Amino acid sequence: MDKAAPIIKIKNLDKVFTGSNGQVQALEDVNIEVFPGEIFGIIGLSGAGKSTLVRCMNYLERPTVGTVIVDGDDLGTLPPKELNAARRNMGMIFQQFNLLMQRTTLGNVCFPLELTRFSGKKLRHKITELIRRTEKKKIQARAKELLKIVGLEDKIKSYPAQLSGGQKQRVAIARALATDPKILLCDEATSALDPTTTISILELLKKLNQEMGLTIVIITHEMSVVERICNKVAIIDDSKICEVGLVSEVFANPKSKPARRLVFHNREHDVHFGQDNCYRIIFDGRSSFEPVIANVVLECGCPINILYADTRNIDGNAFGQMVIQLPDDELTTNRVLGYLKNQGITYEEVKNFI
Repeated sequence: MDKAAPIIKIKNLDKVFTGSNGQVQALEDVNIEVFPGEIFGIIGLSGAGKSTLVRCMNYLERPTVGTVIVDGDDLGTLPPKELNAARRNMGMIFQQFNLLMQRTTLGNVCFPLELTRFSGKKLRHKITELIRRTEKKKIQARAKELLKIVGLEDKIKSYPAQLSGGQKQRVAIARALATDPKILLCDEATSALDPTTTISILELLKKLNQEMGLTIVIITHEMSVVERICNKVAIIDDSKICEVGLVSEVFANPKSKPARRLVFHNREHDVHFGQDNCYRIIFDGRSSFEPVIANVVLECGCPINILYADTRNIDGNAFGQMVIQLPDDELTTNRVLGYLKNQGITYEEVKNFI
């Protein structure tokens, strides 16, 4: 496959569910491209359609209209056997882990390999049984390798009931990697975890992306997840993709109203500043260790009132915005704005900003 080509391409996708109360439009005219090696986030509020979208990516849900191309294959045109083979190229992890409670950690990771290796095989004689035992040893060796990668080599004999939530998700990740996929789909994979465990799981996913070249698609409603590991993000709202871009660009300057709601802590109403002389400073990649406001105060010798701040440290750089109020003095205002301009800091006068 051409490295410049997207590994996932979704074109003009609609998904309509029909029930006793009529039709529900879950997705409408969705267009997304995910390139090899990316960590691509899809974020939206509950009911926006994000989980339906990820299930359309591997054809667990068949789109009503549109095309899903994965690694060069149009999934809608594949016969069942080839579609199953294409799905094995896409591992998937879920919010609730979906582990087999009666199997050990090792058994859970072995399970997809057993399905792949032994499907359709019948034991007719001792030679076949010998082959099967040999295959089983290979499967267990591979599963142990994966459990070591996710940091659970000491939990091989443990059952899911004996594991913490973070450990269960690590088992689920190892299981998803068992068939050596190129793509890992994560559907709200950290939503059931505490903040500390969430960070550890996200760091593991980032490590897998960097060391194994795994393309990862993350479905989430949490901006903190996107900002920590994603390269690109798509904002989904009311069944439609309303904005797609680099994470840094979307955080610095969200263009759509749904994106602004998500970036600015899901505020539902405009925030107005009745005071005069208010300015919005946009941080679009400056060092997060640079004391911008302190430098302005020291350089211009004037007090600054901070009315609102929403900045994030993404890979050591500050992205976001700050709303400040300057003294009601034209000379001082011009001096401050001149300093910001000379430092290459974007600003604008505001009365409201969402």
